[in-house]
This record gives sequence, C-alpha cells and structure tokens, in this order.
Amino acid sequence: MRKYKIMYAEDEPFLAKIVCDGLKTGGYDVLHIDSGAVFFEQFTAWQPDLCLLDVMLPGINGYDLAGQVRGLTKEIPIIFLSAKVQTEDIVKGFRHGGNDYLRKPFSIDELLIRIDALLTRFNNNEVTSKREIYHFGACTLDTTHQTLITSTNRFILSYKETILLEILVLNVNQIVERSVLLQKIWGNDDYYTSRSMDVHLTQIRKRLSAEKNISIMNLRGIGYKLLLSAG
Repeated sequence: MRKYKIMYAEDEPFLAKIVCDGLKTGGYDVLHIDSGAVFFEQFTAWQPDLCLLDVMLPGINGYDLAGQVRGLTKEIPIIFLSAKVQTEDIVKGFRHGGNDYLRKPFSIDELLIRIDALLTRFNNNEVTSKREIYHFGACTLDTTHQTLITSTNRFILSYKETILLEILVLNVNQIVERSVLLQKIWGNDDYYTSRSMDVHLTQIRKRLSAEKNISIMNLRGIGYKLLLSAG
C-alpha cells in the first residue's frame, strides 16, 4: 500500500513540528514549507495527494494559495488550518476551493480522521489489494467500492476502515494482534496511529451494532477478535 503525500504550509515552527510528527506516525509522507512564496515550486515538483494550508502565511496567504491550486486541478483535497474562526473566514475558505476547515487549536486525531475521509472520497478508485467481496453473518463487505451492507443499512467506509474490517473478517473468531494491525495499516504502532485505530474501530462497531451475532472483542494489551456466532 503506497503512502499518500501531504504538502503542509505552516509558518509557526512548534506547531509545524507537532503536526508533521503526527502525520508521519499516521502513515503519511509530509513536505513542510513555511512560506507561501515557495509553495508552487514545491507543489509542482512533489505532486502531493492533499494540501494542508495555514491561512495566515507570509508571502501568499492560504486562501490565495488554494485558489491557485484550484486553477491547476480540482482533484487534490485542501484542508485549511486556522485560528480565524468567524463564519465569514470559513465561508471564504470554501469559496477559495477548500474542502475542509479545521479550527486551531485542533487534535492530531481529528486531523488524521479528516484527512483519511477526504483521501477516501477523492481516491475512491483506491481499493484494498484483494479486491474481493466478503460475506459474514448477514453482512457484506465490498472492498472494491469500500461499502459495508448490514441487515439494516448500507455504509460507505473510509480506506482504513475497509482494510481494518477486511483483516478482521479474514481472521473471524481468531485473535489479530494490535501491533499487527497497526503495522499493516499505518506502518507503525506509535501513540497517534494507535489512537487513530481506536477511532476507526469505534466507527466499525457502530456500523455493526444492529448485528446481534457479530461483535468485535477487545483483548486488552493483545489485540482484537471479530466474533461471529450462529444466529
């Protein structure tokens, strides 16, 4: 599974270090720049999959950068990161081509979830390596279209939710070690990736909550088991 590339424009060094570390432990390649003036030279050379833009940048502000990106392509998602939280600021961000607007201060967990959701939406042709359909209980997991059909509903899954559930289904009624999941999906087992996986598992549990014979057991300190009983 290839790593997505994120181009991150932020002029505050301490925040940039925290965010870059969080993104890297989340499994992404990151290119950080601290000035809007050099953005497009790096953008063209690096060809990112997603842009994170601080609004108040020296040289060229984040709004104008986003507008210029949209002049080149509409295929790359843009997230604004800003302490400017007035409604008109957020509206301005979306009007300049942004796809999301995250208010400072923010948590790395929330940023990772938003990035994952946008990359899934913009890269819906990205599928898991097996490209298969799995049936378990009354549910169907379609890894090609990243959908889960339960007895009561149909859900669009994020890319990482799809892989996570696929691994659990492939090992139904067997323990999958937490470290194995983290390494396979995120590429490491650091704190931020661990928290990100917890959020994804919570989402999967919610989607399966109506299935009385399906549950995901947490074996503390060891891993997880997708339990499927006769129903």
